[in-house]
Amino acid sequence: MTDTTARTDLGPVTRHEDIPRARRIVVKVGSSSVSGDNTAQIAPLVDALAAAHARGTEVVLVSSGAIATGFPFLGLEGRPDDLATQQAAAATGQNVLMFRYQKELDRHGVVAAQILLTAGDLQNPTHRVNAQRAVDRLLALRVLPIVNENDTVATHEIRFGDNDRLAALVARLLGADALVLLSDVESLYTRPPEQPGAAPITHVPFGDELAGVTFGSIGAAGVGTGGAGTKVAAARLAAEAGTSVLVTATALVERALAGDQVGTWFEAAPRT
Repeated sequence: MTDTTARTDLGPVTRHEDIPRARRIVVKVGSSSVSGDNTAQIAPLVDALAAAHARGTEVVLVSSGAIATGFPFLGLEGRPDDLATQQAAAATGQNVLMFRYQKELDRHGVVAAQILLTAGDLQNPTHRVNAQRAVDRLLALRVLPIVNENDTVATHEIRFGDNDRLAALVARLLGADALVLLSDVESLYTRPPEQPGAAPITHVPFGDELAGVTFGSIGAAGVGTGGAGTKVAAARLAAEAGTSVLVTATALVERALAGDQVGTWFEAAPRT
């Protein structure tokens, strides 16, 4: 039986070890981590999310991967360039992706809900309030919302740009205690990790401009749209609203949600 009690009496999340006692967490996973050859990572990802859910944490997953998941079903070998084919791949892949998540969540007795948003939804006050109210209610009912950009109707002019930004905006919308950004790399580095002299960045104080740091890409080429730079921008966006941020690898999600010292931690601005 799934625990039906959400945590309500806990303090701010300011360190790795605070994550297990968070009231509300947003976790974002990239396309390259849950599609193609990495589809098998969905099961351990869900196990980690379900463990957090079982201890009473309200968990929201922001998942990329609809377009990449739709590739093989449309006979495509890579990300299409034209918007119409991207929309077709998204419509096909979103259905399959949600099926895969729910299949794994069934093992834990957890129900998922699909939330598809456009940038316009979060810019429109009425739509924004409706989205917040719906997700708040789902969390109160102990359902696990899975959020993605509505790629089938979004256009180049009104896109979030990447799901790291979407995750940060969702974290701000919901007042999340922590945002966990997952990718293929275990932390951010002072320069692209394949270059000599690259050193992991373990801690970023609030307001640190990371002077002298050079960011490369994160994720499989031709699959995702994000990179290290987008994660830093998203982390800063969430941190400004008082949400602490952890950037790490999808393979380390269990340790991350257990409070282990992994990845790159972004301090948040103090909440009033």
